[in-house]
Amino acid sequence: MTSPERQLRIALLIDADNAPAEKIDEILTELSTLGEISIRRAYGNWTKHGLGGWQERLLEFAIRPIQQFDYSKRKNATDMAMTVDAMELLYSERPDAFGIVSSDADFTPLVMHLRSKGAAVYGFGAAQTPKPFVNACSRFLYLESLVGEGEEQGEAAKPAAPEAPQQPEVPAPGVPECPARLRVPTAQLRQDTRLMNLLRYAVQASQDETGWARVGAVGTQIGNKTSFDARNYGYATLSKLLAATQAFEFRDEGTSRVAVRDKRTP
Repeated sequence: MTSPERQLRIALLIDADNAPAEKIDEILTELSTLGEISIRRAYGNWTKHGLGGWQERLLEFAIRPIQQFDYSKRKNATDMAMTVDAMELLYSERPDAFGIVSSDADFTPLVMHLRSKGAAVYGFGAAQTPKPFVNACSRFLYLESLVGEGEEQGEAAKPAAPEAPQQPEVPAPGVPECPARLRVPTAQLRQDTRLMNLLRYAVQASQDETGWARVGAVGTQIGNKTSFDARNYGYATLSKLLAATQAFEFRDEGTSRVAVRDKRTP
């Protein structure tokens, strides 16, 4: 009799100073599809009034609060406490993966070290999260892309209010400039040269002798190259994002064998 497949053990570490409490339900839902969240900790200076909204969420989802006082003005020590604990967990509890909830780029070296030791890292942060942190993760999801119960998604949702202009920055491959729950339209997708090259090169690297590539293999190839999630563009799956670009033709749609081919293939 074969034993059931072991679930991945995930350690969830939350930088409460840089994460909204109202998104924790969606974060837990996302991570629970990957494995068992056996360690749940949230770090912050809980004497601050700004963290008051976390108390109910901590109790509801059995998240252990870790108190970290600020050692100097205008500087919190949460990121250092999280880093120390993550390293201790890596070598003692040995989880298969870490969930890091923060928009702070200071965690980039930590993420790179965790991945070098064989642990996957799933990041969650706001749209303005610096690209080095985003790209260091095995996969990174913008909190604006996580939709809870009762929230609308897709083109029928109300347009978001325009954001204040940000300092120009060249986006990394697979990372949209302004992540949102609304679907990025076809015209805008096709104008994103980095995205289109990423998709086309992944299809090319995964294709057979006839030019067809399984979508699953395309996703694996992209994941091995950079942090990527189709939901950051407003599409539930990679297949839907590929279809939205109108640059690929499909075969065996609706099955596990669904494959794509670049329309430019002779």
